[in-house]
Amino acid sequence: MLKSKWVAILAIFTAMLCCTGSVFAADGSPEVDTGTTAWMLTSTALVLLMIPGLAMFYGGLVRTKNVLGTMMHSFAAMAIIGVLWMVCGYAMCFGSNVFGGWFGWNSDYFMLKGIDDVIMDGGIPEYVFAMFQGKFAIITPALIAGAFAERVSFRGYCVFIALWSLIVYNPLCHWVWASDGFLFEKGAIDFAGGTVIHISAGAAALVAAFYLGPRRGYPKTAMHPNNLVMTLMGAGLLWVGWFGFNAGSSVSSGLVTAQALAVTQVAAAAGALSWMILEGILHKKVSTLGFVSGVLAGLVAITPAAGAVQPWGALVLGLVASPLCYFAIEMKNKLGYDDTLDVFGIHGIAALWGAIGLTFVLRPGTIDASMMHQLWVQAEGCLVSLGYSAIMTFILIVIVDKTIGFRLKESEEKAGMDHSLHSERGYGMLNLNS
Repeated sequence: MLKSKWVAILAIFTAMLCCTGSVFAADGSPEVDTGTTAWMLTSTALVLLMIPGLAMFYGGLVRTKNVLGTMMHSFAAMAIIGVLWMVCGYAMCFGSNVFGGWFGWNSDYFMLKGIDDVIMDGGIPEYVFAMFQGKFAIITPALIAGAFAERVSFRGYCVFIALWSLIVYNPLCHWVWASDGFLFEKGAIDFAGGTVIHISAGAAALVAAFYLGPRRGYPKTAMHPNNLVMTLMGAGLLWVGWFGFNAGSSVSSGLVTAQALAVTQVAAAAGALSWMILEGILHKKVSTLGFVSGVLAGLVAITPAAGAVQPWGALVLGLVASPLCYFAIEMKNKLGYDDTLDVFGIHGIAALWGAIGLTFVLRPGTIDASMMHQLWVQAEGCLVSLGYSAIMTFILIVIVDKTIGFRLKESEEKAGMDHSLHSERGYGMLNLNS
């Protein structure tokens, strides 16, 4: 009888071990947390989904003769940056400081050769984290392409984004997200890429728009979107994918993940509602383009703050982001520069607001420093991202333009990118000049 009791206790204890799993393997290394790993695999796929979503969003906004060329900007980034990230991007972003902390390096991360069997402390294979972060590296230069849509050569674009990823994105990523990055050590809050992705892309977009000049005929010639239905579908994919973008940046599957997901939804809805109200007041009509612009404004604004604010804070960030972006676009129209798809007006402005504004709506206990100190740290991060991206983008564009060429020839631009660069048509239509 006594023996049976001990056998039963032993069986129950063994079953508990089998069900819960131990935290560490026998050699002391972490074991795979299947729940967290499953969520991070899902998040990686969701962020990748955003790139064809961006292609559809941008592709619907340009003229018929440029739809394929514009969408190719996003898809080409998947190939070019996808390879560069494996070769050296991950090593530059998350390796240890080199060259005074300009970027990182870890020989084990080169070609991802040293992480084949590495399980991170959170219980996920490092391959998953590397691939998740790689999707961020892909979408950032693809965002910039919206600023010079319809007027750049494909070859020049490919060379530019490769250089930009290596020289601009990778150092910024290291400064903000690597454990020994100088902005990380200062306590800068950027949960999912406000400074690393959206501010840097916005600054690069503004520089590119000024350097390359406007599309031929802009603004006198009407340049209507070719397919707002496709733009709406692209915006929907971006909204869905953003849950992986923000909630996945918790690199966990728990409370912080849920918090980030909830505030992402709130901010997106608030941004869309705010833009609808603004258009209704000013124009007595609500446009589909305005609606999706508001969605993006809210999503961008919450990106740096997703792990640091409560739903009411996300509501504030989303509601304020839309009018700021709206009036930034109005200012662009008055100044006359041609940021074709308003990359700076939405991504740059909303990210600046989100990175600064989060200071005033932080979840209690998020920071140990005073609000004014955190405000300065956030401002410093924004200024560094803006300045570094703008200066380096200008240098890179000049190099590309003076060597292999960046701006399309007049005849090629008039014919459209689809025909002159890819010898294809996006639609079976005869009028390629529309």
